[in-house]
Amino acid sequence: MPKSAPVRMGIAGTGSLGFHHTRIAGELEDVERVGFFEPRSQRADEVRSKLGARPFDSLDELLDEIDALIIATPTTTHRDVAEAALKRGVHLFIEKPIASSLEEADRILEAADRSGALVQIGHVERFNDAIVGARPYLDTPLFIESHRLAPFTERGTDVAVVLDLMIHDVDLVQSLVDRPIHEIHATGIPILTPSVDIANARISFEGGAVANLTASRVSMERMRKLRIFQRSGYLSLDLATGTGEFLRLKEDLPALRSVQNGEALQGLLATDIGAIIERIPLSAEPAEPLRREQESFRDAVLGRRETPVPGIQGRRALETALAIESHILRHVADSRSE
Repeated sequence: MPKSAPVRMGIAGTGSLGFHHTRIAGELEDVERVGFFEPRSQRADEVRSKLGARPFDSLDELLDEIDALIIATPTTTHRDVAEAALKRGVHLFIEKPIASSLEEADRILEAADRSGALVQIGHVERFNDAIVGARPYLDTPLFIESHRLAPFTERGTDVAVVLDLMIHDVDLVQSLVDRPIHEIHATGIPILTPSVDIANARISFEGGAVANLTASRVSMERMRKLRIFQRSGYLSLDLATGTGEFLRLKEDLPALRSVQNGEALQGLLATDIGAIIERIPLSAEPAEPLRREQESFRDAVLGRRETPVPGIQGRRALETALAIESHILRHVADSRSE
């Protein structure tokens, strides 16, 4: 049932992402930023000073005054915060991953069903400029390759790299392929933390599509790239810059038709690739992905649209990420037993 604007919004947790959610909530039309709950008093004072947002002494006090809550607390606390909010019928935006386990995710979704409140999961890469610009050209991906590399920081080390970083790409490939998973193979190792810090997964889907995902939080460089191969062409996306291009064969190919043998074709490709390949820059109206994401949550709460990343899809991404972790842990155990 549509609600009237503005949406009374609150934020739980004001770490790196929570700070920016708090900032954006104070800037959006049809949103009233009621305030935030942050148990660390020094951090709460800092956020209040920088953003002019109102801190609440307890989560319960905040929940009593809002329609919708953004949960940006540590993953291990998602279930408890979510259940407290859903008991009051408060709509939820939960930063990825939805929870630490499938059991916790199921409890959140069951509580949402009982309350009638919506749950959206914060898989922000779906709102990346490059992904938005690529959507008109997506057509049954057959092979997807992703690299998500980052230098080491203490942020996110409460979970393995699969749940911290790779889950972004797990969600992306599952939303792009939209087929059941047939098989998973994965490897990885811990380097700087007790958890896995670098991982690779190969996911095959029913229908033949394959995704090869690499994630590292111990790299010397940053990289967030996605390559999508399909019969209609090839998409190369740089998620860090929000840019990309679509490469496809030109519709009118007299040069290619004139080639009589493989040797001549190789020569043409080496010297005049532009004669047969069309390069299309991908573009989208520039916007901060987190802002797009929060706008979609606001619109879902107001009944203007369906949530683009419902809780069940967050659970799906978590299930796949945990399966990848399980494969990796078996691999690590096998390597240590040798």
